[in-house]
Amino acid sequence: MKNMDQTILDALQKGQMTVLGEFLWGSNYTFSVKVEHKGQAYQCVYKPTRGERPLWDFPSSSLAKREVAAYLVSEFLGWRLVPPTVYRKDGSVGPGSLQLYIEHNPEYHYFNFNDGDRQRLRPVALFDLLINNADRKGSHVLFDEEGHIWLIDHGICFHREEKLRTVIWDFAGEPLPPDLCSALDRLIQNLRPGCELTNSLAPFLNRDEINALGYRAQALIATGKFPDPHPNRRPYPWPPV
Repeated sequence: MKNMDQTILDALQKGQMTVLGEFLWGSNYTFSVKVEHKGQAYQCVYKPTRGERPLWDFPSSSLAKREVAAYLVSEFLGWRLVPPTVYRKDGSVGPGSLQLYIEHNPEYHYFNFNDGDRQRLRPVALFDLLINNADRKGSHVLFDEEGHIWLIDHGICFHREEKLRTVIWDFAGEPLPPDLCSALDRLIQNLRPGCELTNSLAPFLNRDEINALGYRAQALIATGKFPDPHPNRRPYPWPPV
């Protein structure tokens, strides 16, 4: 699987991009593109930095880079939740994130998941707590044809201040599974200055944001459970789907 992932990453980073059309449901410019490399073609999602809507609480021109940071953290944890994602400086409409498109049923989302699939969302809930996801909508959780869980849309994550807004509060109050805690502990150890993970995140997040990622992991391990929604701020995104 790792060899296949590296093949895809190489294609995303070096392949010829052709814009196929624009997705019209998002707040920022998002394009469907075809990437061709070494005889293979991949359908991808391209989010150029120049198409980002300015936000008062996130640094300008930073959302595409946060998409890449989410992929790097997911891969380091070994959870494989975020599709292969790179930052292309030579994108068709300028620099931006380029992510492998996941074939899925768009009508099957969090609000109509069956009970079995909902029970598989603990790593998803913990991932959003860790990266401080400010916009986990129900349609951002995908199941591919093989039943693997994928997460998309991570442009407004990693803020150093609490911004968590998610529809997934199913596990509030439950103990964190030991295997997920072990992954968090390993992440903490590798967020020190000079560590490989820190170095890989440095082009995409500032030092305060990387530190805050580690602090959130430490807090989650210390409490040992999934938190309840914050009582004094809106804990859900809008719209929820």
